Formats: sequence, structure tokens, C-alpha cells
Amino acid sequence: MAGLAAVLGVSPAQAAAPARTVLVLGDSLSAEYGLRRGTGWVGHMEKWLTDQGLASRVVNASVSGDTTSGGRSRLPALLAEHQPTLVIIELGGNDALRGLPLKMTEDNLAWMARTARAAGARVLLLGMQMPPNYGRDYAERFAGLYTRVAKAEKAALVPFFLRGVADGDDPTRLFQADRIHPNEAAQPIMAANVTPALPALLKK
Repeated sequence: MAGLAAVLGVSPAQAAAPARTVLVLGDSLSAEYGLRRGTGWVGHMEKWLTDQGLASRVVNASVSGDTTSGGRSRLPALLAEHQPTLVIIELGGNDALRGLPLKMTEDNLAWMARTARAAGARVLLLGMQMPPNYGRDYAERFAGLYTRVAKAEKAALVPFFLRGVADGDDPTRLFQADRIHPNEAAQPIMAANVTPALPALLKK
């Protein structure tokens, strides 16, 4: 590898670097809030990619408490710096918790998907759902905005990122004491909700 790298005029480290870059733009669900470092779903996803022969440089640019507006403001610089092959957008939950207008959330997600695609990246949206106490109408409209954005912006979609975590008979079993953030046992389930979409998005 070192000899080939010298011929090509690149360092051995550059030659060994994965050709794909996955950028994760999310909130506390992706930023390992309350978890030991390296135990979050993003780490599980990265290991899965390697095991599947899809080794990628994974950049976790998630920030606890972030909203779609925050993600929108941060995305252009992240695209310029990392030039990702794939952008995974896991945002919107905090918008709903703060009572922000659904139209604003939808517009921000659409803008991020469109901007990422214009930069040459494929896009995967991780859909969220609100608990029943938010009211059926609101919950349906919130869940529906991810579907609309994915269709309009030609993005892939995981309809419910917390499937198998927040919709079980005893969902508190898989959450931290705050009942908002999934615990360590939930992280492989969350990763498994994402990984089936990845091979098609990372193929040449």
C-alpha cells in the first residue's frame, strides 16, 4: 500500500481512507446523550458498514438539543468540509417538543435535503413520531411531513427511527430515566432501523 501510495502521490493514510463519507446531522438521539462514548447507534452503524464491506468515514455532526433550524444553519459548512457521499438527517423531534410550526420544520428539512443533493450527496431522512398525548391530528401531520419531504426531494426515508424502541408494550424499558432519550440497549435497534437503507445509498 505504501509503495502504491508513493506512485500515486498520496500518503499511506490517504490511500487507506474509505472512499465514502457518511455525515450524520442529528440531535441528542444521535449525539450519545447520556450514553458511554462509542455506544450510540451511529457507532453501531459504522461497525455494520465495515462488516458489510461498505467501510465509510462516518462524521457524527449531531448536537444535543438541535432543531431543524440549527441543522439548516450548520449544514453548508459541513458539506464544504466533509464532501459526504451520504447525509443522514435525524432532526425534527425538538421542533415538535418546542411547539414550533410544522411548516417551518418541513421547509427546513426540504431545504437541507435539497442542499445536500445539490452538493452531490444522497440523503436519508430518519422520520420521527410524536406520542399520543400530542393529539392524533398533530401526530399524523408531523409524521406525514417526513414522507412529503422525502418524496419531493428524492430522499430515502426511514418512516420511524424509533420503531421497536418507543412503540413496544413497555417502551420505558428502553429509555433513560428521563423517558425521552433511548438507553444503551436501544441503540442496536435504532441502528438496525437505519442499516437496511444504506447499501443502495452507498453503492457507486
